[in-house]
Amino acid sequence: MSSHREAPEISKDPVADSTDVYAFVSPDRPGSVTLIANYIPLQGPAGGPNFYEFGDDVLYEIHVDNDGDGRADISYQFRFSTQVADPATFLYNVGPIESLGSPNWNRRQSYRVTEVTGQGASQIGAGLACPPCNIGPLSTPDYASLAEAAVHVLGGGITVFAGQRAEGFYVDLGAIFDLGDLRPFENLHAQYGLNVFTGPAPGVNATNHLNVHSIAIQVPISRLTRNGHPSIGVWTTASRQRVRLWDADAGEDINSGPFRQVSRLGNPLVNEVLIPLGKKDLWNSRPPSDDKLFAGYVTQPGLAALLPALYPGVFPNLDALVKSAKPRADLEAILLTGIPAGLIAGFDNFTGSVLADMLRLNTSIPATPQTRQSIYGLLGGDLAGFPNGRRPTDDVVAIELRALAGVTYPLVDKSFIPDAAAAKLTDGLTPASVSSAYLPQFPYLGTPYSGFDNPS
Repeated sequence: MSSHREAPEISKDPVADSTDVYAFVSPDRPGSVTLIANYIPLQGPAGGPNFYEFGDDVLYEIHVDNDGDGRADISYQFRFSTQVADPATFLYNVGPIESLGSPNWNRRQSYRVTEVTGQGASQIGAGLACPPCNIGPLSTPDYASLAEAAVHVLGGGITVFAGQRAEGFYVDLGAIFDLGDLRPFENLHAQYGLNVFTGPAPGVNATNHLNVHSIAIQVPISRLTRNGHPSIGVWTTASRQRVRLWDADAGEDINSGPFRQVSRLGNPLVNEVLIPLGKKDLWNSRPPSDDKLFAGYVTQPGLAALLPALYPGVFPNLDALVKSAKPRADLEAILLTGIPAGLIAGFDNFTGSVLADMLRLNTSIPATPQTRQSIYGLLGGDLAGFPNGRRPTDDVVAIELRALAGVTYPLVDKSFIPDAAAAKLTDGLTPASVSSAYLPQFPYLGTPYSGFDNPS
């Protein structure tokens, strides 16, 4: 339920397709926030001879709003450059890649980072090396060391990484998009009066053994927040120049004109499941400050209306809530304004009344020690978890399914009693469903799967 292939046009342009965004107080570096934006979804590890890479013609950005207007106050821009050492060979590498400077590595990428604020733009890093893709034991024999060498410490307390990582987002895409046929509940599922399932059954992680390309940046909290306002909004975008022409004589694209946004992502689920098909591409082109145009799809979500139909008799209270046509003020708070003080004891990540889809993070709440984390975030009593920002291990699928099913509605209407099944909704997956272990330190997502070792 994140944005893998979430809109018709961006699904045709995976290099610019933002799949996930994370924002959390860094557990390995107190006083800093880590922001991660993933692109290029559903990468098969054995992707040679042209292995996956960032687009030289794409402007990648991570944005921070610290005054609650749904517009960027600080942006980190990433531009990539590809170098080919020997264009006469078809090979990505001509021998083992044992360092980022290896002469055996034929096609490599570097990048520059620019910080943009109200005072202007400042380049804070250039010529920064990406690691190669994880090809296999002969070509990339010590991949973890290559990735570690690609973690760059910049001035001002900023650390960056850009390169391939294991997909850490776990989701049963096959079940969710088969009319919400959640495997742990498929014995309760009925469509068109039919019930042909014998479940429950365990979930299947559709993204396991796949890779993504990550842009990660770790920034001091003091650099991102305004005095007295610890909560920030975070989202990511990708943009292309307005004109793109194919030069048949030169055999290459020619790009010109100003950059225009083609991909956007804040909270998981919003564009993929809440925004209707005819509005998805428009949503991708607009800033969060325009999300009042789409607010009705959040406060009257179609998926909430589908659940009682797909699971007859299981969600009677949700069905009554949907039929009452009451706007879902709980979902508006979670996804569009942040949660104001007073709804959850000791917590808020409210940024203001402007309706804007952003990950909202209260940076004054410290990271929860790993042994005490709940993958259900706020629903599990863990104030440092989603929807207070988002950590790679947070089970955003279960959290958002449960919220849509009414678990969070008592925050705004104490008379509402959620259906018993609502608090149990899940696609049956946990962080253990991810085969490549998460890292305890920056950049947190695990070592990418190699093409040689990738299971069938």
